[in-house]
Amino acid sequence: MPWFHPECLAGNHPESENEMQTFSVEKMMCGGCVSAVEKALTALDGVEKVEVDLEAKRARVEGSVDAEAVIAALTEAGYPASVAD
Repeated sequence: MPWFHPECLAGNHPESENEMQTFSVEKMMCGGCVSAVEKALTALDGVEKVEVDLEAKRARVEGSVDAEAVIAALTEAGYPASVAD
């Protein structure tokens, strides 16, 4: 008999918790800013992947992390942020 993960049987697929969220990040001006944003985001629990686009002033975060936690971490690092459209 095959084994099924209890979360899957309940309809909660663990892999579906890893969503990609995009944030508008203000005040990024250079590569140092990109590094600071990446450092602030990778320090958050649940973040699995971070992509920062300096030109677009956006950060993409993959993982099971709350958008409000991402915004708070970026704001604390000196880069006010909001959920991108």
